[in-house]
Amino acid sequence: MFLFKQVGQVSSHLQLRPGQDKAKQCDNKQQHRFEGKTSFGMSVFNLGNAIMGSGILGLAYAMANTGIVLFLFLLTAVAVLSCYSIHLLLKSSGIVGIRAYEQLGYRAFGTPGKMAAGIAITLQNIGAMSSYLYIVKSEFPLVIQAFSRADPSADLWYLNGNYLVIMVSIGVILPLALMKQLGYLGYTSGFSLSCMVFFLSVIYKKFQIPCPFGEFSAANHTMDDSHCGARMFTMNSQTAYTIPILAFAFVCHPEVLPIYTELRNPTQRRMQHVSNLSILVMYTMYFLAALFGYLTFYGKTETELLHTYSRIDPYDTLILCVRLAVLTAVTLTVPIVLFPVRRALNQMFFASKSFNWLRHVAIAVTLLSFINMLVIFAPNILGIFGIIGATSAPCLIFIFPAIFYIRIVPKEQEPMHSIPKILAACFAGLGVVFMIMSLSFIIIDWTTGSSNSGGGH
Repeated sequence: MFLFKQVGQVSSHLQLRPGQDKAKQCDNKQQHRFEGKTSFGMSVFNLGNAIMGSGILGLAYAMANTGIVLFLFLLTAVAVLSCYSIHLLLKSSGIVGIRAYEQLGYRAFGTPGKMAAGIAITLQNIGAMSSYLYIVKSEFPLVIQAFSRADPSADLWYLNGNYLVIMVSIGVILPLALMKQLGYLGYTSGFSLSCMVFFLSVIYKKFQIPCPFGEFSAANHTMDDSHCGARMFTMNSQTAYTIPILAFAFVCHPEVLPIYTELRNPTQRRMQHVSNLSILVMYTMYFLAALFGYLTFYGKTETELLHTYSRIDPYDTLILCVRLAVLTAVTLTVPIVLFPVRRALNQMFFASKSFNWLRHVAIAVTLLSFINMLVIFAPNILGIFGIIGATSAPCLIFIFPAIFYIRIVPKEQEPMHSIPKILAACFAGLGVVFMIMSLSFIIIDWTTGSSNSGGGH
């Protein structure tokens, strides 16, 4: 009732574009018809799972190139900015009574705004799903080979990454992606987060691995301890690359409004609490994983933390279990990320149509088939998705929430020179800066042949 009351209060201030009255009535009817049934806890699990990505494996490397204090400052700043960004989305949603990112774009800028939001969500999440399945393709055979002690050169079907990624997609991801409501995935999201909590066993390994460490494959064990010391502040040639990694560490914005839609007793304040708690949990996990990973290897920390552990003992049972847990976590994240893509496609092409199981299933099967083909036949396309991610992520996190807020909130309620709108404009400008930085670093990597500017998700 709160949302419809707000719509009534500001309807006289909003000048709708032609055709928007009908769209607005359709949106309100759909929201009135659907009652959220997902509990607060399950919503936290789902949003936390959406935030969490493979980027956690690279945070120790980021800390090694910034220092503990600077890393903590940057991570805290990004977490606060992410909470503010979600606040802008929820505030805009509350004013117009819409809980779809694409429809907020439509209300702010008409069809171009709707298409821009839908395309950004689609490209961003397809890129994320491709990277997750690429991890399954490349890492799963290595974990199986290590557990079974099989000959790496043996031509065994269960060591073929292409077969494994198809089996995982059909046997695990597709059934979960066919769920009608996102809230049903709360249990698998909780299990996925539990797997990533297991990743914090790096804390235990810190006290088992001496520094300097001897490599498993090293012929001689001459060890240099010059790197064995923690730094509070570090500035080097790699420091700038860590800023985009951290800036996108809390990407979850395409999932916020779908989760809000399914939340039981939904209010803007309650959903903000869900978002804040999810970000706080992931913030804590990120910092602990980065800190103890860094304090184990110091200056020898690699871009992918688990690979650094494998240099010491590739058959360490605990690390193998952690790698398996990470694989499980990223696999269970794919259905969460797929939901906003399907919703975006529905909003762009089937906005006036009611729910249809055939269309629901067909979109999921088509998306998973397309992503599998990319991962199997065109793995180099992931470099293109790096460019797409560097463009779409700043739009979804910084630019769109800010400009939608500026356009949707009536001038009579908040004039353009008011502090909230000035802050939103500055926030959009910050997104443009992050976009330019990310694209610049990716282009530098391509021209120099290096691969330093990894994504944060």
